[in-house]
Amino acid sequence: MSFRDHEMAAAVGRLVLAYDGAIAGLALAAFAAVSWVKYLAASAALVRIRRATSVPISGLRSLLSSDDSSDEDGVLVVVRGLVQPSSTVEALGVWPLSKFRDVLTPRGSGERAVAVLSTQTCLYNEWRGMFGWSSDLNALLMRSWKERRSSSLELVPFILADGAKSSNSGYIHVNLDGSAHPLPLTTVYHELHPVQLTPCTFFQAIFGSGYPVALLHEEKILPVGKEITAIGICRPRDGALEIKSCKNLPFFLSDMTKDELEAELNSNTRILLWSGILIGTLSFGILGYALVRNWRKWKEWRTRRREIQDLHDESLIESSMEAEDAPEGELCVICLSTRRRSAFIPCGHLVCCSRCALHVERDSSPKCPVCRQDVRSSIRIYDS
Repeated sequence: MSFRDHEMAAAVGRLVLAYDGAIAGLALAAFAAVSWVKYLAASAALVRIRRATSVPISGLRSLLSSDDSSDEDGVLVVVRGLVQPSSTVEALGVWPLSKFRDVLTPRGSGERAVAVLSTQTCLYNEWRGMFGWSSDLNALLMRSWKERRSSSLELVPFILADGAKSSNSGYIHVNLDGSAHPLPLTTVYHELHPVQLTPCTFFQAIFGSGYPVALLHEEKILPVGKEITAIGICRPRDGALEIKSCKNLPFFLSDMTKDELEAELNSNTRILLWSGILIGTLSFGILGYALVRNWRKWKEWRTRRREIQDLHDESLIESSMEAEDAPEGELCVICLSTRRRSAFIPCGHLVCCSRCALHVERDSSPKCPVCRQDVRSSIRIYDS
């Protein structure tokens, strides 16, 4: 590890262990709270998915007409069908589709698609550099700041159908308005283009800074004819059926079936539960230890402060009386003007006067001026 990374790691370690681990305990408590919040949300979502009705697309109309329970003017359902562009049902006259495009054709393949996600990512090289400075730790902490990525998403309206050809009762329109859920895309284009080196790149390499080396172009599509699962609110609209995402559910469109979605969400729920329990228990233990340690330190500081205040006046009075009578070999090693009167504990060195011993004790890290051993307190020595 380079000197810069070593210093940064040491600073992070001091911050985490500050106040006998209180900062680390608070950070772990925050992680535990986040885990519990996510666990409660995942548990509620799992219950809703289990209760959701799984029906074929052709049976949705009968379900809506017979089901009294509704959510946001619709019913939570799980359907599975084939992706088809909405223009395939334009002839039925049940949906205003004339202003929409038919399908998309990505440049990476000749497949027909209803969604195309184009992504361009700049890749960086983390070389150590001529001077031995490494940015590995910086890249670990600040990688999101250095990442350069641009993406564009194209969509056309599409439906889920029971078969390759849709009918009036065998399809449902997918409404993506307001949905933040990811789409089940398939990668069809993946190409890496090297970046031309510049004089600036040379200096970046010398000083160990990350510099761009390549551009990664990717295209992902939602192809026509792909079988996917949709879980959301189903409701009629303009004579046709529509399914829309539910904000309280982590899934909307997926390659997995309902059973696979339940299994994955159940696994995530267990992980969040046990992580919340373990991290919460660890944070309580660290915070309890830090509280006891800081309470004891505060009591010791208050006792020491009271003792210092009591001895302060006495040391000032004796300093003027002992300055003339003290032999040269018995003078304080700090002020060189007063007789040695205080011995440090636990090393036992009698090398300071009462006033200088108090100054040593007040230091943030008190150490004996002779042996440099840690000092807990000092004791006044009297001649017999």
